[in-house]
Amino acid sequence: MNWKKFFIAFIAAWIFVFAFGFVWYGNLMHSIHNEVPTLWRTEADFGSHFRWLILGHGVMAFFLTLLYARFVTSRGAGAGAKLGIMVAFLYIGDNLITFAVQPLTTKILGGWIVGGLLEFAIAGAIVGAIYKPSSHTTT
Repeated sequence: MNWKKFFIAFIAAWIFVFAFGFVWYGNLMHSIHNEVPTLWRTEADFGSHFRWLILGHGVMAFFLTLLYARFVTSRGAGAGAKLGIMVAFLYIGDNLITFAVQPLTTKILGGWIVGGLLEFAIAGAIVGAIYKPSSHTTT
């Protein structure tokens, strides 16, 4: 494993998923989430748990990068996007389970599904673009 490329790809993915989450879930879906306010922390309480949000994004980015580095045989942004979509479907399964047991709206579920597909396809492409083999290959 190329640890330098791994670290750079991981940091890039972490920054992307955090920024995407801020824009998609924190801004674009903010009013949709507010349709069921009792399910979410208050702004003050959220602020005291913000470090967990950062850590969660880091865990997702780390393991997406690790999966790519260890198990993807064809390299590049396309292969990373394919991996990202597969990972997104794992999250979609979890979203469906959460929808079954929590009083979420279908708008929230749909936003989570679309957001997850976009987020992980792009994050995977970023990882694949960074963690690709060198232009010179040896045989």
